Amino acid sequence: MIALAEIFSARWVFFLVAVLFFLALDLGVFHRRAHVVRFREALTWTAVWFATAMLFAWVLAPRMVEGWDKRETQEFITGYILELSLSMDNVFVIALIFGYFRVPLAYQHRVLFWGIFGALVMRGLMIWLGVELVQRFEWMLYLLGLFLIFTGIKMIFGGEEEVHPEKNLAIRLAQNLFPVSSHFDGHKFFTILRTESSRDQQLGGGGGPASFVGRRALTPLALVLLMVETTDLIFAVDSIPAILGVTQNPYIVFTSNVFAILGLRSLYFVLAGAIGYFRFLKIGLAIVLAFIGVKMLLAHTSYAVSTWASLWVVAGIIIVSVLISVVAARRGHGANEADPGATQ
Repeated sequence: MIALAEIFSARWVFFLVAVLFFLALDLGVFHRRAHVVRFREALTWTAVWFATAMLFAWVLAPRMVEGWDKRETQEFITGYILELSLSMDNVFVIALIFGYFRVPLAYQHRVLFWGIFGALVMRGLMIWLGVELVQRFEWMLYLLGLFLIFTGIKMIFGGEEEVHPEKNLAIRLAQNLFPVSSHFDGHKFFTILRTESSRDQQLGGGGGPASFVGRRALTPLALVLLMVETTDLIFAVDSIPAILGVTQNPYIVFTSNVFAILGLRSLYFVLAGAIGYFRFLKIGLAIVLAFIGVKMLLAHTSYAVSTWASLWVVAGIIIVSVLISVVAARRGHGANEADPGATQ
């Protein structure tokens, strides 16, 4: 069992404090005012977070964590690449959510920012539960492996991603508990609905200026945040078992997840405008999940796959699926340009 002394040790406290500091710096300085995140800015932040993750794996962690060696570095990088790759599918679903609710570009970063806090808490709890189960019951590793193989097969033969807010339990619960405004109120999650007082309505509006009463209500942006949070929870059901197939070290599992989540915001603004160029990425991610599932089933056999081999296989599958997607997308654009009737 993961003891409280381990959770509150220096390495955990340092990492969590550093994450909270950078998040506060992000919102309080770099994005104090809501603005549209351009491609160049998003690409810069994506590179910054990737470089920070590599700095942590090769320099900071070996100095902070006793016994950290090349194997732990390999496990962290493999887990980070795996989680970042799986986040790409999450990016496309978030783009559908923003499109469905018609969220202005200037407010999207704020939704993703606050979505991080919920994601950190939820994934932290799921990581703790997953590590506990695998360490207490070894057969859970095989069960999770079979689950990942099933999930991978389901992803390959599944249909296109769709957004159905009316089927979301969190959305329905929020709408039942709170009034919801029909309009955005800047980047706010709460607003005041102003209605004419009942006394003025009884008097027919005569006898002087009308008085108004206000009710606190959710804005559509709050519903978007709930959708993003629940979407991350659904994706975590796949991603947490996947990284447990790489390592059961809770510190590595948690830190690699956090870096992937931190990079998700900027990655969204890099990829959201180019969704059409990644049509085969979902298949690549499905193959990755199935591969990790097989790796978990072979973990205690003579055919066990090493962490370094897993890193190359995962990276290779993602790179190949992206390249095939880009080539197919460019050929499709070329066909449409050559045949004017193709787009009709």
